[in-house]
Amino acid sequence: MEEASHKTLIVACGALAKEILAVKENLKMEDGVFDLQCLPAGYHNFPDKIVPGLKEIIDARGDDYDRILIGYGDCGTGGGLDRMMEKYPKTERLPGAHCYAFYSGLSVFDDMMEDELGSFFLTDYLVRHFETLIIKGFGIDRYPNLKDDYFKHYKRLIYISQAPSAELIARAKKAADFLGLEFENRNVGYGELATHISTLQTGGRPHV
Repeated sequence: MEEASHKTLIVACGALAKEILAVKENLKMEDGVFDLQCLPAGYHNFPDKIVPGLKEIIDARGDDYDRILIGYGDCGTGGGLDRMMEKYPKTERLPGAHCYAFYSGLSVFDDMMEDELGSFFLTDYLVRHFETLIIKGFGIDRYPNLKDDYFKHYKRLIYISQAPSAELIARAKKAADFLGLEFENRNVGYGELATHISTLQTGGRPHV
């Protein structure tokens, strides 16, 4: 069996799978530049599962690759992801605390939060799965009063879109109305996700 040469494994949140493949297509990358394996997108609501899930995959497959790109920000692990990565020198992760930051860019995200701390963010994926991940995931379907408890400190919903359509924008606006929040749409594209993936063809490293 031929060994992998200068090959990358991307281990990512399932919420990024569609976007990672879209970036690959946009960049016209050849097949074989990277392999992709995703953890369940539902870990978005259970960050304590992220590090063990990543570790299991890296332990099983990491020796076959020269580089391992972890498709997560810190994502609620409280630094646990970075501590795990110290034991795996071939790993790197996307910058920032979560996907909202690396999609929009760290400085832009900081500006949005400085402008209004009470900002709730949705991506394309979260708009498509708002009912499953937010309404059902937070238990609002069973206990409607939780909506006010969870969102009483939020003022606006910002849809940071990757590849928006009229339908997705309408659904995001509907989500904002449901939560009683002001609505804003910012088309930020793929941000640092695209930056990191673009380096895989050359073997370089992104400047962060």
